[in-house]
Amino acid sequence: MHEIEAHLKKFQKELSAGTVSLVLLGVLGRAGEPLYGYQIAKRLEREGESLFGGKQSALYPVLRNLDASGLLASEVEPSVAGPPRRYYRITPLGREVLDAWVDSWTSTRCLVDNLLQGIPS
Repeated sequence: MHEIEAHLKKFQKELSAGTVSLVLLGVLGRAGEPLYGYQIAKRLEREGESLFGGKQSALYPVLRNLDASGLLASEVEPSVAGPPRRYYRITPLGREVLDAWVDSWTSTRCLVDNLLQGIPS
């Protein structure tokens, strides 16, 4: 059983790595307002199991990469309750890329679902 768990953990890690950017753009695309990291993490938790395995800090490198690539924009604002917060919002380019990624995800998901249908357990 340990070997199966190791393979499952590896698969989940690889799958997560490929979907995190899509999910983060999706959260910010639906938000309608800029969000800071903790708010994004909480929205992800509300939607289901965390992609980050409970490690909220893991989302910040992805947010920075999306920001650096022009898909997100960010601004630091002072906070009345603690240190300044970096707020992220999706850019017009980010919305276009999100649309393309959603189309690609949908096609891939349909293909995988079709191929896996009827596999005996």
